[in-house]
Amino acid sequence: MTCYVSHLECSVTGEKYEAGRIHTVSVSGKPLLVRYDLGRLGSEVSREDIENSTEPGFWRYSPLLPVSKLDNRVSLGEVVTPLVRLNSSAEFLGVGSGSIIVKDESRLPTGSFKARGLGLAVSMAKELGLEHLAIPTNGNAGSALAAYASRAGLSTTVLCPDNTPEINTQETMAQGGDTYLVNGLIGECGHIIADGIEEVGWFPVSTLKEPYRIEGKKTMGIELAEQMEWKLPELIFYPTGGGTGLIGMWKAFAELTELGWMDCPMPRMVAVQSDGCAPIVKAWEEGADHAEFWENAETEASGIRVPSALGDFLILRALRESGGFAIAVSDEDILRTAAEIGHRDGLLMCPEGAATAAAYKSAIDSGLISGDETAVLFNTATGLKYPMPEVTLRVNKDEEIEFGQFL
Repeated sequence: MTCYVSHLECSVTGEKYEAGRIHTVSVSGKPLLVRYDLGRLGSEVSREDIENSTEPGFWRYSPLLPVSKLDNRVSLGEVVTPLVRLNSSAEFLGVGSGSIIVKDESRLPTGSFKARGLGLAVSMAKELGLEHLAIPTNGNAGSALAAYASRAGLSTTVLCPDNTPEINTQETMAQGGDTYLVNGLIGECGHIIADGIEEVGWFPVSTLKEPYRIEGKKTMGIELAEQMEWKLPELIFYPTGGGTGLIGMWKAFAELTELGWMDCPMPRMVAVQSDGCAPIVKAWEEGADHAEFWENAETEASGIRVPSALGDFLILRALRESGGFAIAVSDEDILRTAAEIGHRDGLLMCPEGAATAAAYKSAIDSGLISGDETAVLFNTATGLKYPMPEVTLRVNKDEEIEFGQFL
């Protein structure tokens, strides 16, 4: 197989770094971005080659990915995640049917979109000869890392805030990750990992502190473009914590445009956060280039409980370049929206995914967007990983049954 990576570069200074070597962040402490020889790629690979690929899931986009040897790909049977229209929920969300589409990432291995980023990160770790990986996580990233690393024969250490949903920590441990609860937030978990690099010898795969998770996440954008016949929706609502997916998709759209595989208006990117942890929204509203640390972060949507994002400036840049915006919603609205969509359309959204639907409704109500615009909302994980309503209704088989209760 041919690898088209030309180099890596600092996302701030543009300084170049050699491909095929172990990298974390740039000397400026900023995320590194993988760059490709798109001229050569475009002359040797066509859009039709991608469309006719039989590779599983996101591996169909391998020419635009950094893994250079087939044997280093780590796969758990990835799929192309479906686009699900919210027809019955449209009235609740304030619009007519047909304009709201959910890209349901819950169908991926380990039940979340983290399979994309961690699948790529683990594959590159294998290619580069790394043996022990460590990650701070609010849940889904830890289980994805554990699963893919176990598949690759690598060791993993996972540090989680002690209020991480129990199902996440249990599945991480069950899939081979050495799992620890920390009495702090995700950033404090990250500090512990950074402090232990020299003594333990692990390699951190924290968000944007290695270059390859973003390459996996960008496949959401490539896949969406292919599913929509190489066009894009007018709006993309994305639940934003560390922001790797939003940054990655914006990178993907630029690469597809440069290749000439896509010629359409760019979508407005919308970063969605909880009002209990909304550093990007605050920075957006203030016109800032960087977000301040969010004190006392708390939300039911644990995946977006990220008080400080290393790539904050890249998120804000994508919002501004796309003409999009950032918006926060309450946990009350998130949980109510998840329940409504589950009842009306049978789609069990995770809180982070439901946040995008709540934000869509809020944006419609406030006139920020029009119901005539096609919007794609990202459901980033299965709702089965989160607490659900308790069943309280009972039938006693030994007593006379009042069948009117079932009407």
